Amino acid sequence: MKRIQPQSTPEFREVVYSAEHWELLKTIRRRAAELLGLLVEGGVNAYIHGSVARGDVWRGSDIDVFIPDNIPSYIVETLLEKHGVKPYARMIVMATPVNTPKAYIVMDSEERETISFPLLKLKPREYEFYRFSGLLDYRGLVEGRRVPGVNKALILIDPTPSGHQEIPVKGFEEYVARRLGVSLDTVLERERVLTRRSSIGRTGVFIKYQLTPDESFEDALRELSRGNIYLRRMLSSSE
Repeated sequence: MKRIQPQSTPEFREVVYSAEHWELLKTIRRRAAELLGLLVEGGVNAYIHGSVARGDVWRGSDIDVFIPDNIPSYIVETLLEKHGVKPYARMIVMATPVNTPKAYIVMDSEERETISFPLLKLKPREYEFYRFSGLLDYRGLVEGRRVPGVNKALILIDPTPSGHQEIPVKGFEEYVARRLGVSLDTVLERERVLTRRSSIGRTGVFIKYQLTPDESFEDALRELSRGNIYLRRMLSSSE
């Protein structure tokens, strides 16, 4: 996994994509469209987010499919099974004690292709985190659109016909919030988290549980809540 550090020195750049970059983007997006398409065609509201949505991909770019709605997990799993897609692993991930627990369906051993969705109702701020990184629907993906978003180096990637412009987030937080259509609080929160991660490294997640083959996400979540007061409270408040 390529590790990207937030930039400490503001830099405005115009990046022109090579023919190889456009071909790589096309290849990665073709696979992303396969995963996104089978969900959308099955009536599921799903998006791609991150570098694949922005266009600034590299050979190790992840394909992150995101479903913002709290839907029964069997709907997603049945659609995958119907199309002959067999997941590599299924996980419940809860980043912190206050973050909504999410289901992750992992397609490969390197966890580079995932489908995720909240197991409880997503908080508005959490939805904005995805828009912060760049969020694109299926139609936009197949039509070749690209959207602005911020990478892990805290650089706003703003697509242009020939590539993209790079604008630092630090010092331009209000502009970034307006450009992405998110709150200033969201920009400041992501800036704080990514800067802290850069200085002390990843500290892990609050919960990361891999399901057994016969477990459903909902049953596993209830079982996990028995031994976790934060999760138990969250489940109780959602009822």
